[in-house]
Amino acid sequence: MSLSTAVRVRFAPSPTGNLHVGGARTALFNWLYARRHGGVFVLRIEDTDAERSKDEYVKAILDGLRWLGIDWDEGPEKDGAFGPYFQTARMPLYKAAVDKLLDGKKLYHCFCTHDTLEAMRAEQLEKKLPVRYDGRCRALDHEEVTRRLRSGEKHVLRLRLSEGENVSWDDLNKGPLSFSSDLLDDLVVVKSDGFPTYNFAVVIDDVGMKITHVIRGEDHISNTPKQILLYRALGETIPQFAHIPMILGPDRSRLSKRHGATSVIDYKEMGFEPEAFRNYLALLGWSPEDNTQEILSREQMFAQFGIERVSSHGAIFNLDKLRWMNAEYIKKMSGETLLDRLTPWLEKIPGFPGTYDRQALCNIVSLFRERIQTFNEITAQAGWFFADPTEFDPKGLEKTGKVPDRAAMARAIGEKFADRNGLTGFSESDIETFLRGHAAATGKKAGDVIGLCRLALTGCTATPGLFELAALLGRDRCSARMMRFAGCFPD
Repeated sequence: MSLSTAVRVRFAPSPTGNLHVGGARTALFNWLYARRHGGVFVLRIEDTDAERSKDEYVKAILDGLRWLGIDWDEGPEKDGAFGPYFQTARMPLYKAAVDKLLDGKKLYHCFCTHDTLEAMRAEQLEKKLPVRYDGRCRALDHEEVTRRLRSGEKHVLRLRLSEGENVSWDDLNKGPLSFSSDLLDDLVVVKSDGFPTYNFAVVIDDVGMKITHVIRGEDHISNTPKQILLYRALGETIPQFAHIPMILGPDRSRLSKRHGATSVIDYKEMGFEPEAFRNYLALLGWSPEDNTQEILSREQMFAQFGIERVSSHGAIFNLDKLRWMNAEYIKKMSGETLLDRLTPWLEKIPGFPGTYDRQALCNIVSLFRERIQTFNEITAQAGWFFADPTEFDPKGLEKTGKVPDRAAMARAIGEKFADRNGLTGFSESDIETFLRGHAAATGKKAGDVIGLCRLALTGCTATPGLFELAALLGRDRCSARMMRFAGCFPD
């Protein structure tokens, strides 16, 4: 069977919180690997933590993946031949696997209490021995086990490990790795509440869903030898493993909330473009064939992604770099697309949309295409398009205060703006020609005239081009604002 028809990968989040950055990148790498090889990407929800798993987190995970444009082939809301795709619905499958292992005498019942295990641990620490379960319940005979089960004594089921067994695999990212079974406990596979442990459920699910490649964070390396031993006990084919580096904060510690937002939805609410965020995530640990290329389409990622180009070292999450990349995506957007992206933030601006039609709004947002890095920045920059400024930048006031006859000049310009006979057109070129001519006729510097108009019309000193914004504001609004500004100062 060819690789392209064999690849089946999965992303298996626990719905105990929102989709975070690390989980999103794991999902992305699995998705890209599946698409690169024409394989199948499975989404599985590991919801056996009854106390912390919540439906709202399932929704948040699905919404986060959808926002990133990551689609799954099998999983929640998708039919598949190897479901169900929620672990709580797979309990009969775990029981069947337990029965198989019990029949093969691969499991044994352990009745050790919490106090017994703690005393065992304390003794081993005192004697400077490896801390591990000593296997004392292995030797219980059938009659005693039966008697204790009938009495309702609490117990777990453990996997009977062989001493000195070598557990090794050729990790697709880390290279050859090897562990000895002597370093491991006899693994608990079923807890005292009857639920399977994480490692057992994962193996049963991966076997049942025919997963061929397990791509996950390097924090799971310690779980891999335990899972390989379970594959061996079950007599099942072991998938290939790839453990990818962790995402680190600027201080090189593991990315956490103290470094800023870590939930994918947080970045959506901060005004990031999903394609830009996905592009940035892909480059956290992976590099394309041309490692100078940073802006990549989905199709380019599909064509180039490979585990062999994933670094074995931690990747630094740099918010400034993410903002730069987001700005690059914004720069390439059409006015129509940019308006659609910005509308949720524009709607927060008092007076939006005013009297502007859609085309005018497209023209307005296009003025900010190269001035914003995230969508939410538009609320602080474009408010004066929809409401007259009520305050003026103090530095601008100080600078225009040095212009002789500031109020008279503002009033004269406002009157000229309103004079449809004198200023017949109000296009960008009409406005520029008039203002530069007015400056020359009155002996003023063109920069002083333009700066005064910018402050009067917007309240700001840093804006898009004055002639463009004035034309979009329109003759009447510009005239009224100039006159209002003039009225704020004595002649």
